[in-house]
Amino acid sequence: MEGKQNLDAGTLEVLSEKECLRLIGTDGIGRVAFGGAPGPTVFPVNYRLLNGEIVFRIRQGGTMDESLRSGIDDMDIKIAFQADHIDEINHEGWSVLIQGPAHHVTDGDIEADVDSWAGDDRDHYIRIAPQRVTGRRINRL
Repeated sequence: MEGKQNLDAGTLEVLSEKECLRLIGTDGIGRVAFGGAPGPTVFPVNYRLLNGEIVFRIRQGGTMDESLRSGIDDMDIKIAFQADHIDEINHEGWSVLIQGPAHHVTDGDIEADVDSWAGDDRDHYIRIAPQRVTGRRINRL
């Protein structure tokens, strides 16, 4: 559902899935959110958009790796990915949210060069198969 809503400081626009994917581009820095053992958890990640899916690296055996495993065959853990761009001076920006199952990618199943800003020991890949893509843009009046 695309549309615009007038706000006192600007116009809020609902973005199409196509525009959301265009805005996040081919790579960048975003955030992933999921229900972790200690409670709701959010981590920043370097990502790449590859064949319509979000791909990022994690440390095998680390907190995120353990939190994203259900322990049950064929049972996926849902995860959220969010990226945005904010221009505070002009009071403009956009935000994109992608939700879907997190899949652990085995070696050789993916050919993506995703840098990890948290260190080179992140050699395990996760891909998010989008089931829901939403976004908003705010434009100054």
